[in-house]
Amino acid sequence: MRESAGSGVRAVDERLSFVFITGLSGAGKSYAIKCFEDMGFFCVDNLPTTLIPTFADLIARSGQTIRRVALGVDVREGEYLSHLLDAIHELKTRGHPVEVLFLEASEESLVRRYHETRRRHPLAVDGNVLEGIRAERKAMSHLREIADRIVDTSGLTVHRLKELLVEHYVTPRTRPGLATLLVSFGFKHGVPFDADLVFDVRFLPNPHFVPGLRTFDGRDARVREFVLDNPEGRELLEHLKSFLKFLLPRYEREGKAYLTIAIGCTGGRHRSVTLAEELRGFLDELGYAPNVVHRDLEKE
Repeated sequence: MRESAGSGVRAVDERLSFVFITGLSGAGKSYAIKCFEDMGFFCVDNLPTTLIPTFADLIARSGQTIRRVALGVDVREGEYLSHLLDAIHELKTRGHPVEVLFLEASEESLVRRYHETRRRHPLAVDGNVLEGIRAERKAMSHLREIADRIVDTSGLTVHRLKELLVEHYVTPRTRPGLATLLVSFGFKHGVPFDADLVFDVRFLPNPHFVPGLRTFDGRDARVREFVLDNPEGRELLEHLKSFLKFLLPRYEREGKAYLTIAIGCTGGRHRSVTLAEELRGFLDELGYAPNVVHRDLEKE
């Protein structure tokens, strides 16, 4: 509802910002909702999807100061889950910004979490957690396809998950348009599920095998010098800079909102970390102000 200035009634902006938090059971949705509450969002879990447009109207017309809403949606919605895409389309038609956050994890991680907590998986038949996970992954695949952001929580602590959510949904961005995330990782721990671009730097000399460097990581000046003080390291960095300088503006032109750039070495502690840090400074100079995550830095 928007009253005209001549009516003597204060104008009311009905636009609400919605984040749908969904994904696989056990991947961290309940904890993510708590994080969104801490970030000042009005949160509701498993509201029947057919009621979402009505719910948005009630909030907009209530006169409250609520402007950011996080809605938890998962497989427990049952038959209502099939109506979620219609609800999202309706909200967008009404001018509300909408984003879908999809949380997932590897089968190994999910099975371990269910065994540790002794919870029942909502789709587990005869207590078979693995079959329940696979059935849910299939049932939720259409939501994963439309997700604006996919976060794999397999290797994340709850503290790191909260940091990522704060970075994405609270920390102001210095530049409108493309939000970039640089992730260093180790191939032996798996490729990040949400990576848009993956660069393999395992061909570079490995500091892990150099006496005196193994215990340091790629942020240390000595490791950085080792990685970049050879023709291949320097040439690779220049190629990466040139490629990203060409690519990022074109992603922006096509309307892409998020880009995750993953750089991998063997263990994720030396070469990939150094190159991610170097690209951080380069993207800063271009005005993209990337977030940087060294996913496997603390792993053996």
